[in-house]
Amino acid sequence: MAGTTRMFNALLVMEEGRRTDAYPAPVLDDIARLVNLRTPALTRDGLHRDPRVLADVDVLLTGWGAPVLGAELLAHAPELKAVMVAAGSVRHLTTPEFWARGVPIVSAAAANAVPVAEFSLAQILLGLKQTHRLSRQVTAYRRFPHDPPLAGAYGSRVGLLGLGEIGRLVAEHLRGFGVEVLAHDPVIDPADARALGVRLVGIEELFAVSDVVSVHAPLLPETEGLVGERLMSLLPEGATLVNTARGAVLNEPEVIGVLWERPDLTAVLDVTWPEPPEPDSALYALPNVLLTPHLAGAMGRERARLGELVRDELRRLVRGEPLRHAVEPSRAATRA
Repeated sequence: MAGTTRMFNALLVMEEGRRTDAYPAPVLDDIARLVNLRTPALTRDGLHRDPRVLADVDVLLTGWGAPVLGAELLAHAPELKAVMVAAGSVRHLTTPEFWARGVPIVSAAAANAVPVAEFSLAQILLGLKQTHRLSRQVTAYRRFPHDPPLAGAYGSRVGLLGLGEIGRLVAEHLRGFGVEVLAHDPVIDPADARALGVRLVGIEELFAVSDVVSVHAPLLPETEGLVGERLMSLLPEGATLVNTARGAVLNEPEVIGVLWERPDLTAVLDVTWPEPPEPDSALYALPNVLLTPHLAGAMGRERARLGELVRDELRRLVRGEPLRHAVEPSRAATRA
């Protein structure tokens, strides 16, 4: 920093297992050139054992395994100017006491949205070809169906349940595939939806007319168990449900019941509740369920995007520029 202004002190606190993925060496090197990066990095437990290390920390860098920013911890951090999280949601680590401090908190949700949207797009396109359904039939009957009845992508309808960060990115990806994109989101500005080329509809219509429904709703009291028997029963013949949001947005017992009754449907579930499913869960037995182990989000090298976003925001902070990914307190509770 220019002049006599001192360099910010920063401390990295997160779980060890994913630390080098989220903050690879080149990113940490860049960060160390921007601030006085304290070493060694700590875990949440290590910080709680000696919170006095926060006494002169200006920027708390974190990610998975972040410490909860409660009153006791904050009392040890009088100089704290920003918290930057190389992960998506900040709901689990923020408290009323934190928001009362007025300290900005950065989320890397925009970076984590990229692989989730890519995974969703891949499953949507496979669903429009009814790939999983036809593969089941080929395996069961040991023959290829002649000219199977399916619409394909062009002119088909894709329904997005939720137009948050990930839903919007999926909508943008779908622009190049000749599909009609519908969405249900009670809080989206209709003008924003139109700008995305998305038609807003009621939730019943979304399920009744979409060849694929992709779930991107946050888990809130009003969305818990939202997708159940009523909505699943509305899905057209051969439709696919994709869930990369939160498992509890689905009423799992009711969804399982419909999937047993309608083998024409396919459910691609990257998230469940509980997660993983109980060993005796019917989800393991249903042939029309594709279970993936919560892998849509950033994995492996993809996690470097999260640290890169934090690094770029840190650069803006030390330059006195506006932050681009600070979470507004009014929106924090509605983010996944």
